[in-house]
Amino acid sequence: MTIGDRILKLRKEAGLSQEAFAEQLGVSRQSVSKWESGVATPDTDKIIAMCDIFGVSTDYLLIGEPEQDSPEEADEYTASADDDTMPIPQVPTAQPNTQTSEPARKTKMKVIAGILCICIMFAAIIPIPFGGYSKLWAMLNEEPVEYPYVLVHGMGGWGESAGINSIVTYWGSSSGSISEKLRNNGTKVYEATVGPFSSCWDRACELYAQLTSTTVDYGAAHSAEHGHERYGKTYTTALYPEWGKKTQGGQLQKINLVGHSFGGNTVNMLTSLLEYGSEAETAASPDDVSELFKGGKGEYINSVTALCAPHNGSTLYYVVDRTNLISASLGLLRAAGGVTDAFEGGVIDFQLEHFGIFSNSADTSSLFNHSFMNGKDNAFYDLSPHGAKELNETIRTVDSVYYFSYVYCTTEQSPITGKPTPKLSTMLVLMPISRLIGGYTDTSESAPVKIDESWLPNDGLVNVVSAQSPSDEPAVAFSQGVEIERGTWYVLPTRDGDHGTVIGMNGNAAQTHQFYADLVTMINALPR
Repeated sequence: MTIGDRILKLRKEAGLSQEAFAEQLGVSRQSVSKWESGVATPDTDKIIAMCDIFGVSTDYLLIGEPEQDSPEEADEYTASADDDTMPIPQVPTAQPNTQTSEPARKTKMKVIAGILCICIMFAAIIPIPFGGYSKLWAMLNEEPVEYPYVLVHGMGGWGESAGINSIVTYWGSSSGSISEKLRNNGTKVYEATVGPFSSCWDRACELYAQLTSTTVDYGAAHSAEHGHERYGKTYTTALYPEWGKKTQGGQLQKINLVGHSFGGNTVNMLTSLLEYGSEAETAASPDDVSELFKGGKGEYINSVTALCAPHNGSTLYYVVDRTNLISASLGLLRAAGGVTDAFEGGVIDFQLEHFGIFSNSADTSSLFNHSFMNGKDNAFYDLSPHGAKELNETIRTVDSVYYFSYVYCTTEQSPITGKPTPKLSTMLVLMPISRLIGGYTDTSESAPVKIDESWLPNDGLVNVVSAQSPSDEPAVAFSQGVEIERGTWYVLPTRDGDHGTVIGMNGNAAQTHQFYADLVTMINALPR
């Protein structure tokens, strides 16, 4: 039984709630909860105060030593022993051995001296691996460090640094800012802004540069392969400056990544690169390779959460051409925010300078006619089922990271056609797209990826089967009480809603904000 278990047992035996107990100790209820769950250990003064409240010894509370008889109990025993009804057995009194008492005393003193020497030696040696007494003390007494949340938008989206965010937030839309709501509840939240139409690789490189306040390095090998500049923007301010550093007590400061839509693919790619790096990039520029491509930093990430992510692509790529694919993604965002010219007016930065597309002259028509669209280094190719398959071959889960996937479905089986059809609650702009996805299959020999009827249910942009998890990675269905392990995708039960529901587009504000509050609570409770 741990100290947390004993605190919980004694508090319940005393009939105290966590709130009442916390009030007696002058601490918060959260502190009591952390003690009882083993996340934190109470300070010495609080341990003494608890012993007074519960009427137990510090030995019992700290290490579970059995309680000694109280003086009253000892007196009672003595009284009963003197009573005539309790005969006292006669024990022969041992006679001192005067010839061996002095040598025995000296031997005893030598043993005590030896033990003291050993204790002094251990006291001097033990702190060395921890950096000395001050760091060891900090490690033992430091509260668990908080892991912030970094939100990464999907294709065509934006973060707080984008100009359009002053008009409408991507994370919250008509439901109000999700980030602000979480911050008001004490959670650290940061929003990234990456290329709205850039490839998964390029977006991961941009996200890393924002987190570390460095210049975007797309990699020498990757840039040469796709014909664009190696370097991009320089970020002078880090989203989370403490990321990857250690506290005085030795705790590594990690982050929780949350990606919506193509943002889910982006955070998955970043996590994989952090752990495994890139052999191609290391070989192409061994003297100046980016830290991102060196690997060995997977532990910098605590969790990855994907919301409506096209892990295995979307068949939308096969039912519309690329021009209409752009229009579909922009139409969703414009409908949600009432924005008609955000991209053409430069309110949103394309972040395609490395392709020679600059914000001051960019509009959506320039994308249609640019070589950027005709290659493979863009979001559209990565969103195709065959492009996503190629992408997943380069991404691996990290054994030290928790993975969660949330799936939404906005279709139901039509009684007429027998095919999935969008529900009336689906956003109008997504209804025709949902119908197209819900009617497309291709199992022919020439199909780049076999699309059977399991791909028909969708959220208006992404197939349900694709949003569950990467098909080549370990995944299990999440259920209450299941033991969460790192390195495995946990797929939450499919929810009712379309592609925008989870980020508050035309949704219920209270339900939207409660979803993220529950998500934070679940992740924060995971073992470290």
